[in-house]
Amino acid sequence: MPVGFFEQFASPTYLGIPLIAISMLAPWLLILAPGERWLTNRQLTLQASFIGAFNRELFSPLKLGGHKWAVLFTSLMLLLVSLNMLGLLPYTFTPTTQLSMSLALAVPIWLATVLIGMRNQPTESLGHLLPEGTPTPLIPILIIIETISLLIRPIALGVRLTANLTAGHLLIQLIATAVFVLSTLMPAVALLTAVVLFLLTLLEVAVAMIQAYVFVLLLSLYLQENV
Repeated sequence: MPVGFFEQFASPTYLGIPLIAISMLAPWLLILAPGERWLTNRQLTLQASFIGAFNRELFSPLKLGGHKWAVLFTSLMLLLVSLNMLGLLPYTFTPTTQLSMSLALAVPIWLATVLIGMRNQPTESLGHLLPEGTPTPLIPILIIIETISLLIRPIALGVRLTANLTAGHLLIQLIATAVFVLSTLMPAVALLTAVVLFLLTLLEVAVAMIQAYVFVLLLSLYLQENV
């Protein structure tokens, strides 16, 4: 049991060696690669169906130029789902609960979408900073506001991902501590709290997948404005 509630957000070590690399690479062993057989197993079929549905949902609103990002966004989605699920396993660590990790994923891809828009369609990209029909006295103020809104996007992406996962893990930790304490004092209440903990864990699994999808979806919307 962790010494403090925030100990679960520190990377575990063994003999002074951080285990973050193992915790990040281990989930990828569960993602199978297609074999040479014509008939694949059910897991590969389900995996391919999930990736296909994700690509259709994500890239149908985008122009043809944005479809080049399919491999990157699909890989990012699978990576985030794997990392988000790590914190729900015992003796593991969730890298995306660290703001530095979330920002490291959000800032480069957001910056790439902005640079692509500035290179391919500079007029339309800069036009997003000033809505059409704006009164002349409000033009400088709106440009400043829209510029700040543009620059704050990657920070909002990283903070949203980190805050949602951190809040869920802390709530699970608090309820699990309550179950441990109440097990000797009030067993009936402890059993009811354990049921709530189980339901909350299922909700956290859904949150881990939804937050990964929302992260990639927002990046695709930023890309849609610049292609």
